[in-house]
Amino acid sequence: MSLIRLSPHHRDLGEGFMVRRLLPDLALRTVGPFVFFDHMGPVDFAPGHGLDVRRHPHIGLATVTWLFDGAIRHRDSLGTVLDIRPGAVNWMIAGRGISHSERSPPDERAAGHRLHGIQTWVALPLADEEMAPDFVHVPASEVPRRAVDGGYISVVAGDAWGLVSPVPVRSRTLYLVAHLDAGASVQLPDDHIERAVYCVAGAIDVGDESLVEGELLNLVSGTAHVRAKEPSLVVILGGDPIDLGLENTAAQPRHLRWNYVSSRKDRIDLATAAWQRQDPAVFPLIEGETDYIPWPP
Repeated sequence: MSLIRLSPHHRDLGEGFMVRRLLPDLALRTVGPFVFFDHMGPVDFAPGHGLDVRRHPHIGLATVTWLFDGAIRHRDSLGTVLDIRPGAVNWMIAGRGISHSERSPPDERAAGHRLHGIQTWVALPLADEEMAPDFVHVPASEVPRRAVDGGYISVVAGDAWGLVSPVPVRSRTLYLVAHLDAGASVQLPDDHIERAVYCVAGAIDVGDESLVEGELLNLVSGTAHVRAKEPSLVVILGGDPIDLGLENTAAQPRHLRWNYVSSRKDRIDLATAAWQRQDPAVFPLIEGETDYIPWPP
């Protein structure tokens, strides 16, 4: 595949909280198992204000949350109540159905705070699309790091350079976050079939290509180096194509509709109807949450 450079589509979630969406795009639907990529913020909430994403559903995917600044309180229909903070990983497997909310914790809301992070969705393999929902939190102390001259790289999910994240991925995955000083350079792992590089902040060179904040570059196979031209934050993501190596069954494209991912459109129709009627057998209620996001018109 030739190099593909993407610039984000912007979306305002309210109170000045801007999200930059890179995937999916007409030019690049997926990178490895990643089907969705959002860069959240940064936004500075005034005291008394914060993030309020009401209860909403998912099927057929795993959501991954990584923060650079701030905190988000996660509540879900499994009974999980947990705050994610910078350096930790929230990995939520939707499987056959889960609902959750994301809000600023009370202390941060009262004091005012900055929020900045990345949210991605990973498509589940065909065999796992209808698995039981699950939630895994990996604290920052357990996320592997690789030191480089002039910075460090966190292995958020999957594997790189012999380091393996404890996040329970369902297919081969590459998800790295690099903090690089000006002049720092790193050779990217070359043993993943698909890879892309996103400049979160700063400015970088990827081989002969230059990226600035908000740009994503899909890479061809082979050796690739990232060099920071100034202090930079960089995300590297990829892995095996969806359903690689599946025996006796052809790989199926994934359909995305609202918060759902599935290989079957009729499965999304069923989930849509279940959410519209607020069926607790499919999407159980969440203790402490009385409101929800209705199906978009």
